[in-house]
Amino acid sequence: MQPTSPWRLPAFRVLFSATALSQLGTNVSYVAVPLVAVAALDATPGQVGALATLGTLAFLLIGLPAGAWVDRMRQRRLLIAADLARAALFASVPLAWWLDALTLGQLYAVVLLSGCAAVFFDVGSQSVLPQLVDRAALVQANAAVVSLQAAANVAGRGAGGGLVQLLTAPVAVACAAGAHLASAFQLLAVRHQEAAPRPTGTAGLRAQITEGLRHVLGNPELRALALTAALSNLGSQIVNTMLPLLFVRELGLPAGVLGLYWGAGGLGLLLGARCARPLAARLGHGRTLAVAGLALAPAALLVPLIGRGAWLWLAGAGWVLAMFKTGTDNVLGVSLRQRMTPDDLLGRMNATFRFLLTGALAVGAALSGVLGELVGVRGTLWVGAVVIALAFLPVFLSPVRSRRDLPAPGPAVEVGPPVRR
Repeated sequence: MQPTSPWRLPAFRVLFSATALSQLGTNVSYVAVPLVAVAALDATPGQVGALATLGTLAFLLIGLPAGAWVDRMRQRRLLIAADLARAALFASVPLAWWLDALTLGQLYAVVLLSGCAAVFFDVGSQSVLPQLVDRAALVQANAAVVSLQAAANVAGRGAGGGLVQLLTAPVAVACAAGAHLASAFQLLAVRHQEAAPRPTGTAGLRAQITEGLRHVLGNPELRALALTAALSNLGSQIVNTMLPLLFVRELGLPAGVLGLYWGAGGLGLLLGARCARPLAARLGHGRTLAVAGLALAPAALLVPLIGRGAWLWLAGAGWVLAMFKTGTDNVLGVSLRQRMTPDDLLGRMNATFRFLLTGALAVGAALSGVLGELVGVRGTLWVGAVVIALAFLPVFLSPVRSRRDLPAPGPAVEVGPPVRR
């Protein structure tokens, strides 16, 4: 029996459209906020690195307990509250700029608090998806969501660069606030009847967090997926943190070109997401992840060659290929981990992955700022590119490589004894 297509479910369609608006806001702000710091506040490489670090630090601070909290909450209300919080925070930036009161301290606070809201939105949206669609249709649903995220990278970052160039960076941040507000109103239309949160019994918060960590880190396949994704994020963040300085200051290129460059990476994500299902049907899920990593991850070594003219195109091609691999990983990896996790652990499993993956972004941003001061922008790009090129190894050397299909939906797999930390 064929699973019901997620597109036939009104709740999934509403969630998809709301996620599209939220992703648009996220990607516009991704471009606009660091350019506010560089262009309006004359930020140094270290300050740009600190700004990027704070944007992802929330996942390290509250990422793990957020999973336990999400498992206790109704996710739709949580998603709406997270979008409203981000809309208000980003709206404060153009207001302060208009009043000639904008400071780096305010930008630091905005990105840190909006990162906290993003923790709950990201964990909640990934946890609610298996409740909306048939688990047998998760690959199709995740392919749609990852494709959306990739398309938002293309449209949002390209639009972000264009808005900065045409209307200034603070006005572009105002547009990001509007997108998050629109997402919150769209989520009000979700009519899916959520199941009441399951009782937690006598287990405390620490015990619940430990259960989520044990589920992920005690399973060799989930552990390998987490390590590969974390390394990919680490390398990508090291590179991306320095790109505004490279494009605007060293190469003297307009902000629109930076937006287009990041948009090209989004195009790679989109193509990888769209090709994930047919590639997995032909090669198998595990072999697709292994082959894509071996063949495409080393293309990231072209990125540090970035310059004017043909060098810009060559580096862009390397970035597109590396992001194609990431898009494929996102669809198949997310589907695999959702199928291996029971409903009452979804929030904690997703929070554990988010803690590791987005924590890697925070570490990468901080490391990029330090390296930028010590070895320069170009040297920092080489460090990030090498990390991306080698990130596929944990999956390639794990049991994931031999997996032909996704596991049957049902109880979580046996994860073995507790993991020592």
